[in-house]
Amino acid sequence: MGSNKLYLNLGAKGEKMKFKDITSSAGKGLEGRRGGWKTGVTMADVNGDGLLDIHICYSGKVKDEDRKNQLFINQGNLKFVEQAKEYGLDNISYSTQAAFFDYDNDGDLDMMLLNHTTKKIDNMELAKFRTQTDELAGNKLFENRKNRFVEVTQKAGIHQYPLTFGLGLAIADVNQDGWEDIYVTNDYNEPDYLYINNHDGTFKDVTRQYFRHLAQFSMGIDIADFNNDGLPDVMSLDMLPEDNQRQKLLQLQENYEAFELMVNQDLQKQYMRNMLQLNNGDGTFSEIGQFAGVSNTDWSWTPLFADFDNDGFKDLFVSNGYLRDYTNKDFLKYWGDYKIKRAIDKEPFQLMDLVKAMPSTMLANYIFRNNRDLTFSRMQQPWGLEHASVSSGAVYADLDNDGDLDLIVNNINEPAFVYQNTASDTKNTNWLQLKLKQDGANAGGIGTRVYLKNKGTLQYQEVNPNRGYLSCTPLRLHFGLGEASVVDTVQILWPDGTSQILENVKGNQLLTVEKSGSRKADRREKAGIAQALFQKQPPAIAYQHEGFQ
Repeated sequence: MGSNKLYLNLGAKGEKMKFKDITSSAGKGLEGRRGGWKTGVTMADVNGDGLLDIHICYSGKVKDEDRKNQLFINQGNLKFVEQAKEYGLDNISYSTQAAFFDYDNDGDLDMMLLNHTTKKIDNMELAKFRTQTDELAGNKLFENRKNRFVEVTQKAGIHQYPLTFGLGLAIADVNQDGWEDIYVTNDYNEPDYLYINNHDGTFKDVTRQYFRHLAQFSMGIDIADFNNDGLPDVMSLDMLPEDNQRQKLLQLQENYEAFELMVNQDLQKQYMRNMLQLNNGDGTFSEIGQFAGVSNTDWSWTPLFADFDNDGFKDLFVSNGYLRDYTNKDFLKYWGDYKIKRAIDKEPFQLMDLVKAMPSTMLANYIFRNNRDLTFSRMQQPWGLEHASVSSGAVYADLDNDGDLDLIVNNINEPAFVYQNTASDTKNTNWLQLKLKQDGANAGGIGTRVYLKNKGTLQYQEVNPNRGYLSCTPLRLHFGLGEASVVDTVQILWPDGTSQILENVKGNQLLTVEKSGSRKADRREKAGIAQALFQKQPPAIAYQHEGFQ
């Protein structure tokens, strides 16, 4: 397997968009083990000393020792020491991604570990496996007890089904009550999980109550307020091709019998396309991916909501790619004929013969501009993202500190892409970036909610770095301001429930905000969100149609 790489941004020395590989000098073992697949990477101040640490997940059918996750603790001066065992995080699950967040609001960072199964399960037995647990495939929740992480998965109500195939993990205060919630995307038949925080160390799976249907082969996820109503929306990705030709060329996994079998085993309705879930503000979401024009982006991995053009509305980036079209119908016919011929000729099965016969299609990643009306427009060509590739993980960051968000995209069989954003040079728009600081073990303020109010407009973001797929973004918040050069009000709701107000904040600056002068507030406080005009009433007719009857 390839090695990990740690790059130092040389911008502080005046060399913008220049990086230095410091992997070998930064710490023993940082390049990763040879055995096992290196999957998700998370950077967080795990021990609360003000320095970013690095957590690396592992998977693969290898020895348990080769699958132990790693935690590199920052020693300062660009040095790291691996201490996963000392912190209780040398887990041997089939891991995808870790998220560090304060689920119990005690001031330190706990950890959610996203895992996946390696078993092939018959569609006829799905319901049976939802009554079982699997220590290696099931997700895990760890409570931070003085820098020793203790597993509390079962006590907290987190599923550990053998069906679990976690690919995406997002942390957000979905119901806006001041407590962090968890969203897990699952590939294959197992539905996604939305866990709402019960405020007592436990969670409740409310997926059915909040969502009418989900993506079937859910991959990456982002949670952000894309329509500026102050409510977090959800974007999860799938693998439906954009055009009719590829839809017919590839063997899509949906069919009526499989769908009926899934629903009759009490699994939630799932469809093979991207899902954009619009928050209705009443504990429900409306799925508008097709209406918004973002439902078909082929074999997709990373969704990222961010304001790339600084107009005050979050745009959408989607990475995609799969090296071999193994669902190509011509290849599937060849595969069937190949197996028959080999059996007749009594010749051994050669796996590489099949791999070489699989077609490979390179596609460009997608980037969409927010049209401000719940729809998006494709912008690959005008924004310069036309490179065909096989991409997966991706993050945004203002690498050159010029006030716009750049993109870093990981690829298979070629180096990563680094896209420098020129919006701050070419567009007459403004911006504001916030870096939050507070005392205690959660110094970066993970879980803090921030509202910008300006001349009747509203923007909302939450400090949570886990976004997309196998990746995490910086803690710094970026707001595009459009033509506004001053923000009327910035309201900061800190994780401890206190509120801090900044007024007449100048744009075009990175503002470091230290927690001070804050007042105690209701954790459920929301800034300027429109209240519902109607109240839900019980139905006059107590009947609900059920399919397959």
